[in-house]
Amino acid sequence: MNDGVLPLALSQGDPAGIGPDIALQAWLRRDERALPAFLYIGDPAVLHVRARQLDLDVPIVETDATHASQMFQRALPVLPIATGVDVLAGKPHVSNARGTIAAIETAVSLCLSGDVRAVVTNPIAKSVLYEAGFGFPGHTEFLADLASKATGETRMPVMMLAGPKLRAVPVTIHIPLKDVSGTLTEALIIETCRVVAQDMKSRFGLPSPRLAVAGLNPHAGEGGAIGQEDDAIIHPAIRQLRDDGIDAFGPLPADTMFHGDARTRYDVAICMYHDQALIPAKALGFDDSVNVTLGLPFIRTSPDHGTAFGLAGSGFAKETSLVAALEMADRMSFAQDTSR
Repeated sequence: MNDGVLPLALSQGDPAGIGPDIALQAWLRRDERALPAFLYIGDPAVLHVRARQLDLDVPIVETDATHASQMFQRALPVLPIATGVDVLAGKPHVSNARGTIAAIETAVSLCLSGDVRAVVTNPIAKSVLYEAGFGFPGHTEFLADLASKATGETRMPVMMLAGPKLRAVPVTIHIPLKDVSGTLTEALIIETCRVVAQDMKSRFGLPSPRLAVAGLNPHAGEGGAIGQEDDAIIHPAIRQLRDDGIDAFGPLPADTMFHGDARTRYDVAICMYHDQALIPAKALGFDDSVNVTLGLPFIRTSPDHGTAFGLAGSGFAKETSLVAALEMADRMSFAQDTSR
């Protein structure tokens, strides 16, 4: 059923984490979920060892993007990327960082060249990569740099957590809470919302996306009684967005934005800081939410969890979020094609 359709590229992530486990488990659910064909980019030796460790009957075939779709029903197709040293489940090693990075670079290159439809990334361990000299805060910034180098255009990546019940975007991400108010600007909110609105149209098939913008302070500042940022920064940004034709509204008190009735009134929640977005997103869809990077010239999704070294090789890792990430990348690629 996948013949003739380009595959997705799935990078291995940190090979000592649960990336290999959930890739094997996802392949075994290919018929049950009618999963799109994906090409695993990583070390096939790690997959063989992990499959034996987990007692999973998964045939593995080394191939390339051209032949992955036609092989997918019979075996898990793998584009080989060697690891630096022997991989032990749950035991990350700095020597494997190069293979982790190379898998991401290869996936992006294949996507930009039109050989795969989208990039799905397994979790990385940033501390391991930092030890190897990795110069980016995380996956998202690295992907944006690869995109900028390939296209010559500066890219603003936007992180979105997307699940069956909620899509949420944090305007500021991995910074201390005490720094949020000083980092938050009208321009940052406007640019983030513009990226979100554009990708909701082009990759999610929403012709007029509705953006609910959260306030920063309790009760959205309550007219300045509980902080000035909502009136001084967020409200003017929303006014400019509406002048630009974007259906953004707020600022809304964050404590009343996420119940069932409220969520029916918008397509994406724009939040002011990391936990304001991720707490409701994970509470409403812990196992089936997906990390989506908007604003890139290619589609990128990822499971909404980390490497979980303690679960690697144990048989207890759940592939649910990876399956959701593969399915979302598949849907986004077709929505993108129809919007052109």
